[in-house]
Amino acid sequence: MQAPTDLPSYPSQPAGGSAPSSRPMIVTTTENIPEARVVKTLGQVFGLTVRSRSLGGNIAAALKSLVGGEIRSYVKLNEDARRQALDRMVQNAAAMGANAVTMMRFDSTEMSRSMSEIVAYGTARVVEWLPAPPDPTGAQR
Repeated sequence: MQAPTDLPSYPSQPAGGSAPSSRPMIVTTTENIPEARVVKTLGQVFGLTVRSRSLGGNIAAALKSLVGGEIRSYVKLNEDARRQALDRMVQNAAAMGANAVTMMRFDSTEMSRSMSEIVAYGTARVVEWLPAPPDPTGAQR
């Protein structure tokens, strides 16, 4: 595995900061990244959002629950909330100087009948890529 080059780039500063960096932010649910060495562990990092379902969405969901099936408006709401929490976590990690977040997890809490909290959290780290080992067959990479 070589250093990723096709991953999305995230800003190295939170919104309103200086110009974005072209460094990719690696986010993984594992503790280690293959072929990378941890240079520094910066600590915990998180991104949080609280979302509310609209009255119209609740009525549509109640009607849908009578016949069963997926409630697409809630699926989209949860997907958007997770993406926002993840983006905020990455901005937080970049502001700390990290180029990777390991052990990333999501958690959610229902705050009331119509509000949910979504949090993305992990460990902010600085990693460097190890040189690729030579191919034992001699093939070009």
